[in-house]
Amino acid sequence: MGVRQKKIAVHDLEIGMFVSDLDRPWHQTPFPIQGFHIRSQNDVRSLVTHCKWVIIDEAEVREAIDQSKPGKRIFRRPSKRSGHERDSVQLPPLNIKEPVKYDSVTTMRRELKVSKKLMIDAEASLNQVFEAIRRHETPDLRGVAVVTQKMVSSVVRNPDAMLWLSRTRHHDNYTYRHSLNTAVWALVCGRQLGLNEGLLNHLGLGCLLSQVGKLDLPARILANEGKLDSEDFSVYRTYVERGVAKLADSGLSRAVLSVVQGHRERHNGSGFPEGVRGDRIPLLAKVAGLSEYFETLIGPRTSAEPMTPARAVTLLYEMRNIEFQEDLVEQFIQAIGIYPTGSLVELNDGQRGIVVSHAPERRLWPKVMVMTDCYHRPLKSARIVDLAKYNEGRGAHDTLTVAECLPHGTEGLNPEHYDVTGAESRWNLSRIVGA
Repeated sequence: MGVRQKKIAVHDLEIGMFVSDLDRPWHQTPFPIQGFHIRSQNDVRSLVTHCKWVIIDEAEVREAIDQSKPGKRIFRRPSKRSGHERDSVQLPPLNIKEPVKYDSVTTMRRELKVSKKLMIDAEASLNQVFEAIRRHETPDLRGVAVVTQKMVSSVVRNPDAMLWLSRTRHHDNYTYRHSLNTAVWALVCGRQLGLNEGLLNHLGLGCLLSQVGKLDLPARILANEGKLDSEDFSVYRTYVERGVAKLADSGLSRAVLSVVQGHRERHNGSGFPEGVRGDRIPLLAKVAGLSEYFETLIGPRTSAEPMTPARAVTLLYEMRNIEFQEDLVEQFIQAIGIYPTGSLVELNDGQRGIVVSHAPERRLWPKVMVMTDCYHRPLKSARIVDLAKYNEGRGAHDTLTVAECLPHGTEGLNPEHYDVTGAESRWNLSRIVGA
């Protein structure tokens, strides 16, 4: 069935309607994504303060996530069931004491040189910790703690470099990749929230160690963690408590252990191991849980099909105040963008490339490293196009925009094969991050 669009006054909006366009540019509003379902009267009230009318898609069906039944998928794709408003949990806005405002003080090109070695060191440090735990020894966490501090410093200087490497660097071990990438998403979100560097260190280290309990689980359960029956899920959910137990005597701070303990709890109480909800979940654990879930969507184990980052961002927005606190979701999206760094995209003129960075005030117009022409033929040299600058002063029909987000690994879109022009100078990515 096709989708019909209809212009409607904001006051006539009803819960369940899908808003696909506004009477003003999206970047002039606080809504972090372009297109979303009306989930509550709060959404209507927010729209009323910015718009007089909107465009709705009449055939769009509201999607929801059902985490309540045993024997279903742990990391479920959207279903067509509704009625989860009853599971919505409203809390006062997050209150960060003495938030820090971070400015990027270095270029992505320069930061990549530092971050490449850092990611290698992080993987080596994690390997040492995991091997010690496999031998039933108390792990020496000094190495991974030092790496965490360096990751925090890198993200503080310029978050795009670590994001780029988390999306483009290859890891042979899924658990290492998952832990590292989760830590990067969390640190970028924590930076956006204004957490000080001490809290960012606790957050990053907790994310890196959050998966250690899985070392005790049977391989068959890990291989199918996205589609477990109720019996196997009962075993799977023990990994959190196993991890806390293994780390209990390692000298970690209470804040770090709270991340390991609480990263699988959910805002509406549907998580584990304790099923706590709302403000009973520590803030760092909330950030870690949201980041880990996002990484699972876009980078699942090989047996599952990954979501594009743009689709995963939309799904997170649909889950606000259900599985994840609303303003935390919005801050996460503001931090990583609608099209996060490292996302493969196709522009509305057919050119294809990869997102290099984005600006919060121009969420739909990131910087893109273009690698093909309009007919998807590879270019000899890639070039950086800043869509925000390109579109400045242009009419709606002449703007260059992202038409869609492409699956990770799309053929012909490996950024390491290209020289890059159109940024600060001509440079070769493979010489910076390794071919």
